[in-house]
Amino acid sequence: MNVVITVDPRDGRRRSTDLHETDESRLEAIAGRASRAAQWLSGLGRVGRAEMLDRIAASLESRRVDLVAAAEAETGLSHPRLDQELTRAALQFRMFGDVLRDGAYVEAVIDHAADTPLGPGPDLRRMLVPLGPVAVFGASNFPFAFSVAGGDTASALAAGCPTVLKAHPSHPLTSHASADAIESAIRGMGGPDGVITIVYGEQAGRSLVRHPAIRAAALTGSVGAARAIQAAIDERPDPIPLYAELSSVNPIVVLPGAAVDRGEQIAEGLFASFTASGGQLCTKPGLAFIPSDPGGEHLVDTLRARVASAGGTILLNERIRDAYENRATAFERAGARVSARPQVDPGEGFTVAPTLLEVGLPGLTAEIADECFGPLMVVVRYRDVVELDAVLATVPPSLTGSIHRGPEDDNDVVRRLVDVLAARSGRIVFDGYPTGVRVSWAQHHGGPWPSTNAVHTSVGATSIRRFLRPLAWQDAPEWVLPEELRDEYVAIPRRVDGRLESKLE
Repeated sequence: MNVVITVDPRDGRRRSTDLHETDESRLEAIAGRASRAAQWLSGLGRVGRAEMLDRIAASLESRRVDLVAAAEAETGLSHPRLDQELTRAALQFRMFGDVLRDGAYVEAVIDHAADTPLGPGPDLRRMLVPLGPVAVFGASNFPFAFSVAGGDTASALAAGCPTVLKAHPSHPLTSHASADAIESAIRGMGGPDGVITIVYGEQAGRSLVRHPAIRAAALTGSVGAARAIQAAIDERPDPIPLYAELSSVNPIVVLPGAAVDRGEQIAEGLFASFTASGGQLCTKPGLAFIPSDPGGEHLVDTLRARVASAGGTILLNERIRDAYENRATAFERAGARVSARPQVDPGEGFTVAPTLLEVGLPGLTAEIADECFGPLMVVVRYRDVVELDAVLATVPPSLTGSIHRGPEDDNDVVRRLVDVLAARSGRIVFDGYPTGVRVSWAQHHGGPWPSTNAVHTSVGATSIRRFLRPLAWQDAPEWVLPEELRDEYVAIPRRVDGRLESKLE
């Protein structure tokens, strides 16, 4: 078996770990344990799984110092950023504990036997049940919140699905330590092996999604990675869903009134948003539409100065560094001109300079409008807001679309832009920036292809829906029904004979 290598992106230093890539025999054993662990998760029930999630959150927080240190050495991300991300990871587990206790997520519906216009109708009861073991692929840019200890894992375990995690090669030691923290909490409850396990290596990832025990897969990553995983899934005799969160340019429109009213503030916000975490966020704004008038010029001048005085930023790995530099060069060849780029010494690691490019609206090509993962943003100058409707309709669909409006901007213009962006994104941001995705019940983190390949969200309470399937019971004896579907059970909201009934506290 091949030894797993870890690389410090700050200096490019490679070192061996005590981990090994997962071979086929090991994977077969892991899948078997995951299948058996499903019964234990089911036996816990909603309230028992909620307690498990709370314990996992506490276990992660108890190992904060070691986890953050491991992630710093493997990602080059700052200590404050990683510390906050670990807090987010714990928050996600606790939120899904609340989702379980609330119980509405099971969508319990009861139609008692009754006479209907079509004759006697049977007793029907329906709710959502776990899919079974699922595969989760860790993300490169979020070593906690979208990886082993991330929202995919939290929502899958909440649903009652044993989870097999594919560690991202950019942070194997962080992945291993995170899995150990989660497993420790589960063992503390008497849980069996297989509730959560982790595999290493590209081949293991492909074999994982081909295994008949796996019933779904989730990924936050590139379109190329999604295609490779989907190709492996397509080799199965039985299809399974892949829930993938992928590429996004997240356009921001600054209307003329906003540029005049608060141009310097917007410039600072744009800079922070496209350079935060090295621009390695799925919600990073890649395109900013700014008016070609004095207000817009002052905004862009402020933004140029901010970028020009910035230092270098460390990217996660060599592949991302190379792709960033190649994409920036391609944008320039396609007609975007450099507006600001500081001189930065790359050193021995994967340090790059933040880049601000600029192009006029007629020069915005499909190539320039594509995603560049890293600290690069293209400013697109427009002369009249009426030009924006048609152009925005050609920008690739995204996770988000943002509008900055001022007191003098026409509401009808804003309404038209909202309609365009709503058709091509999953979240519309007003007078703000798309980076920073709140973990909450109302959140939707998704969008049309190529931002995702599904209608589901990967953040927020309803992300649990990905790992559930509907099941109906017809004329079933009460003793075989889940408690949520028994007549006397009133602890969760249910729809009974067509009427929504709130739970009794």
